[in-house]
Amino acid sequence: MTAPLEAPHDLVGIGIGPFNLSLAALAHGLQQHEFAGGLATAFYDQRRDFSWHPGLLIDGATLQVPFLADLVTLADPASPWTFLNYLKHKERLFPFYFAERFHIQRAEYDAYCRWVAGQLPGLHFGHQVDAVRWNPERSLFEVDFTQLDADGEAEALGRTYTRNLALGIGSAPYVPDPLRPLAEAPTVPVVHSAEYLDNRQRILGADHVTVIGSGQSGAEVFLDLLRARPAGRERLTWLARTPSFAPMEYSKLGLEHFTPDYTRYFHDLPEPVRDKLLPAQWQLHKGIDADTIAAIHDELYRRTLHGGWPDVVLTPGVSVRTAGRVATTKVELHLEHAQQGTRSRLTTDAVVLATGYRERPIGRILAGLDPYMRKDSSGRPRIDDRFRMKLDPTVTGAVFVQNGERHTHGVGAPDLGLAAWRSATILNTLTGKDPYPQPARTAFTSFGLERREAARPRVPGELLPLVEHP
Repeated sequence: MTAPLEAPHDLVGIGIGPFNLSLAALAHGLQQHEFAGGLATAFYDQRRDFSWHPGLLIDGATLQVPFLADLVTLADPASPWTFLNYLKHKERLFPFYFAERFHIQRAEYDAYCRWVAGQLPGLHFGHQVDAVRWNPERSLFEVDFTQLDADGEAEALGRTYTRNLALGIGSAPYVPDPLRPLAEAPTVPVVHSAEYLDNRQRILGADHVTVIGSGQSGAEVFLDLLRARPAGRERLTWLARTPSFAPMEYSKLGLEHFTPDYTRYFHDLPEPVRDKLLPAQWQLHKGIDADTIAAIHDELYRRTLHGGWPDVVLTPGVSVRTAGRVATTKVELHLEHAQQGTRSRLTTDAVVLATGYRERPIGRILAGLDPYMRKDSSGRPRIDDRFRMKLDPTVTGAVFVQNGERHTHGVGAPDLGLAAWRSATILNTLTGKDPYPQPARTAFTSFGLERREAARPRVPGELLPLVEHP
């Protein structure tokens, strides 16, 4: 075990995805404010370098948020780490200007993040955080890590100390239980969409391919496969549990659910209300963007121009009950249609699971903090309006959560558009000042009734106005 650092960090980040990369970039920018030395920070990630959903960087696939939702712009548009400054350094600013693109390609966003990660100090890739503990004698967090070699094998052990933590370990691909044994079997081409590009040639070589999942990833994979297969011999099936292949809610007022105003409103709701509300908002983040739906329909329509229909099946409202192998090289899916109440079987040669992601469990890393953590009725960490886990008062440091607070902060938790605002909120909290001033209002929508009785003292005998809604 290496010797402790002479001076503790102000902040240690666990995980270097876009959200902690945003935090690192804005923390670096504090040197431009009155914090002459800035914050002492370090960020750790077990990967060898930065990568953002590499299996889904399909040619032509775009972000579902505008380029202004980069790592820093919505908190500090003058930052050197903006996407526009990246283009300037790459001498691509004028081509981008004439391209008139508000939504950039995913591959370009990944390249931009790599550019930032390659220049920011204090980022430690190839370092796996193993455990976190609170040291009451020193009033510091202890962070144990393993330094990995190029093959991912343990090379050295280390420990660092910090006053505060930022947890940004992201989400993990979700594989439904009926399909997990098949996905883990090397001889059967059942892969999650997160690994699609790595397996694309193998999947294209299959006689019949099934895509499962109605979100953006499923639509992009289906469209890519459709374009790559000959007309009349597509041999594609697209299944989804949702009642339809639905468009994502992208109206301008609907998008106000991804504002700080809505985040604060959602956080103030009672826990049972939040838990009931979240599943009903699936179309805000699990639908398909209108351009992708249109591209799929256009491609299908083009294949009817000379008569006949493409050999594809698109069926929503279907769930996979069980699945198994047939003759070692095929997969049999047992399906159930929710509305009809009917069951059927489908034999296919390859399956792409566009079944989304789930928050990574924090139990292993934060097991040492479990006695200090305050949890809700479902055993989830309680997280305050400043993105801090609620801990025992004896813990003077803070554990900030990035993209693990959907149950307390709503659908905007994993959205890139709120990354800079959340990072700025964390840094404002850490410094006790406002190096990144936040707007008082961000939405035209008022998401709740004004609590007038709390806004001003009530005069005895005064009748407050009664507001009625149908």
